[in-house]
Amino acid sequence: MKKNLLIFLWALAPVALLAFHFGPGQAGLAREEAKTSIQAALDFEVGEQWQQAIDAYNDALAALPETETAKRQQLQLARANARTHVGELPEAMLAMEHLLDETAKGSDKALENKVRSSLANAQYHIGWLMRLELAEKKEWMEPLEKARQNFRLLAEQTAKTDAKASEDHQKDHQKNLEAVVRLARMDLSEVQALPLPKKCQGNKNVCSKCRGQKKSNKPKAMKKKEDARGASVGKRPDGKGS
Repeated sequence: MKKNLLIFLWALAPVALLAFHFGPGQAGLAREEAKTSIQAALDFEVGEQWQQAIDAYNDALAALPETETAKRQQLQLARANARTHVGELPEAMLAMEHLLDETAKGSDKALENKVRSSLANAQYHIGWLMRLELAEKKEWMEPLEKARQNFRLLAEQTAKTDAKASEDHQKDHQKNLEAVVRLARMDLSEVQALPLPKKCQGNKNVCSKCRGQKKSNKPKAMKKKEDARGASVGKRPDGKGS
């Protein structure tokens, strides 16, 4: 009896190994692969090799299971931040906007604030570049106003916490808020005289890119309005009395 049981268990061993390999084992391998890519990305960031860091973050995201939502969002933020250093500021800002929508629906407030802070920073630099590209005031004020609102919200939220460590963060948000206001009030000649921030360097045709982004999102919104309008309006009266 014992001999038959041992033979049966021995026969099941390969099946168990295969089940582990294609189940939990596969997920574990994916996480290890992602961990290796993340470390590589961090090393590239230290050396300011931003494009290599972006590629490494892409590899990490490709390896990490879709179920690891929080970790994937952290990686997406890190990748977007890296993109601000390679002349892809408008693309990074758009990615952060989508990411903020996602994190705002979750329970990780700290991650949401990190995304909001990065987004506000990107919006500030977008406004700076738009001014240098001689955009209309209405156009460059839009990202600056969004940056102001985000920095103000961060400062207010930080002020509500009791942790002493939050004081420094509050001061940082307040300084950033003041920087946005100053930039909006400056004459163009004053902006042109300032040294170009690192995150602004390498960016070209920012106004055109941002307009393209808005245009690509506009048809969907317009279609929804048209559909709603059509659904709410019944048969038009023919103008004849009863």
